[in-house]
Formats: sequence, structure tokens, C-alpha cells
Amino acid sequence: MAPEERAAGGATRRLDRARSVLLVVDIQERLAPHILHGDALIARSGALLAAARRFGIPAFVTEHCPTQIGGIVATLRRQFDAAEAFEKTRFGAADHPEFVERLPARGRSQIVVAGMEAHVCVLQTVLGLATHGYAVTLAGDAAGSRAARQDDRRYALERMRGAGAVVAGTETVLFEWTRAGDDAAFRDILALVKTLPPADGATAG
Repeated sequence: MAPEERAAGGATRRLDRARSVLLVVDIQERLAPHILHGDALIARSGALLAAARRFGIPAFVTEHCPTQIGGIVATLRRQFDAAEAFEKTRFGAADHPEFVERLPARGRSQIVVAGMEAHVCVLQTVLGLATHGYAVTLAGDAAGSRAARQDDRRYALERMRGAGAVVAGTETVLFEWTRAGDDAAFRDILALVKTLPPADGATAG
């Protein structure tokens, strides 16, 4: 990671859309209905994806053992090209060298992550990306777990912070990418913000 990626105290610098990548982890058909506030999580992930497209930010999606868990939910799947989707068998996407090789090789050192489950595949993916030197921001209100595993989700967010990841809300990410009210994309991003579900139990932690 470039030295300027870290500010004083070890906190990751402000998001820069020219340096960012979006990764959506395992929002799959048979898993999503069991995630607490899953519909809101999908909506927030969709807003992040729409903003990434607006800003030309590379975006990727993973699906874990889809023959068992189903493919990515249709509302998101149709927004990704085949080259942007990665089928994995390891919980952490970065444990697949071929996935890491797909990530932009130059100029993209920040990764924004959303998905499920927060305490399994999201956690292990974030830890792996951090090991590879990426500055990771987790969209905490777009990272969920099953209702019975909310303590595990909370512990996972603590572990990710401890590993150097920043946990932020979806709206924060959208406005950080936008930077200014006079940005040409501001009205489009503001429209996305207005569609975000209200706060619920799937908070940024």
C-alpha cells in the first residue's frame, strides 16, 4: 500500500473514487431471505453499485458455492458483467489468487465492501484484502448476518476494525465519493441517497 494511504493514527484516508473498487460479497438467493433486514442490505448494495457505475469505479461481485446457496439475487446479478462475477469456494475471496489477480493492478488501493454474511465471508474477505495491502472500508449497514448471529456480526465488525478496516455507512460512502455539492454527479447521488432505506438493526455498528 502506498504510504499516503494511511493518515496519522493509522486511520485510512478519505475515500477517493479514483482509487476505489467496490466489492459485493455473496448476496445470494438462498441466503438473503435469512439475513436480518436483508432487503434493506440489498437496496444499499444496489445504491453503492449505481454510484460506482456513475463514477466509473470498478465493481466486482462474488458468489459462494452457488449450486448449494443459489446465485446472486437477480436485482444485483443483472447489473454485473460476467467478467465482474467470481465464483468461489473459500470463504475469503482473497484466498483465491485468481480473484486477487482480477483486481485492478494500478491506482486502485481502496476497496469498499458490502455483502453477507458479515461474520463469515465478509469478515474473511476483508481480512484477506487487508493482508494484501488494500485499504478496506466496510459499508457496515450493507453487511449483514442471520438474525440469530447478531453477536457474531458485532464481533466481526470489531475484528475488521482491529485489522485496519474502516466501518462506515452507505450514505457516508456515497458522499465521500462525491466530495462536493457542485460535483456534476451530485444530483444523481442525492437521488440515490433519498432511496436508501431508513436506519434499522443492520447499522454500521
